[in-house]
Amino acid sequence: MPETPPDQDPARDRLRGAFSRPSRRQAVVAVLLAVLGFAFVVQVRDTKANDTYAGVRESDLIQVLNGLTGTAERARREVDRLETRRDDLQDENSARAAALDEAEQRVRTLNIIAGLVPVSGPGLRVTITESTDRVTVGSLLDTVQELRTAGAEAMEFDDSIRLGADSSFENAVGGIELDGQLLESPYTLDVIGDPHILRTALTFSTGPVEALEFDGATVAIEDVEAVEITSVREAPRPEYAELGTGQ
Repeated sequence: MPETPPDQDPARDRLRGAFSRPSRRQAVVAVLLAVLGFAFVVQVRDTKANDTYAGVRESDLIQVLNGLTGTAERARREVDRLETRRDDLQDENSARAAALDEAEQRVRTLNIIAGLVPVSGPGLRVTITESTDRVTVGSLLDTVQELRTAGAEAMEFDDSIRLGADSSFENAVGGIELDGQLLESPYTLDVIGDPHILRTALTFSTGPVEALEFDGATVAIEDVEAVEITSVREAPRPEYAELGTGQ
């Protein structure tokens, strides 16, 4: 019976083959072992993390929790305070902007009333033509006053003389003097305001038109969609008044 050579042991060959060519079952077992090993490592790390407060007394844990709660509450209150301050600043800015807009509007209105700026708008053109007799200063002054009462916002004679609150009429050779400047017939008066109301203020019974016609003049009234008044008055310089302290 022939003998098996020492280097050809069948059991050793099978063991070597099992490691060099692993079966499917061995591969599955290897994967399961790897998964179990990973889970073990994660569990150990989690246990170490939980051990941070493992030796802390319950009262100390409560104190730590209270401290964290207090910090969060202070942060919340600070956020509320800052949001309230932000809203207050926005309200202050809005109020300041509204006050500034109102002040600018008042300045514009006062400049228009004082005749310090050019203006345009709907209104009338009134042309007064003398015949043989001169119209009286009183008739022209009444015309201007009635228009002001009716809401005239700006008036100009002969495209050159802006009327103001202190304007004055005087008789002069060859015409009528307005604020030191000579006016000659025909007198042209441009007025900005509501055309219908202004016309009514001129044409009512015993009103300005009737008075001018009694002086012998003819009066033509024309509605104008956009009256252009370009002349301006000089701003008066106060002689005695000064700004108060703190202004």
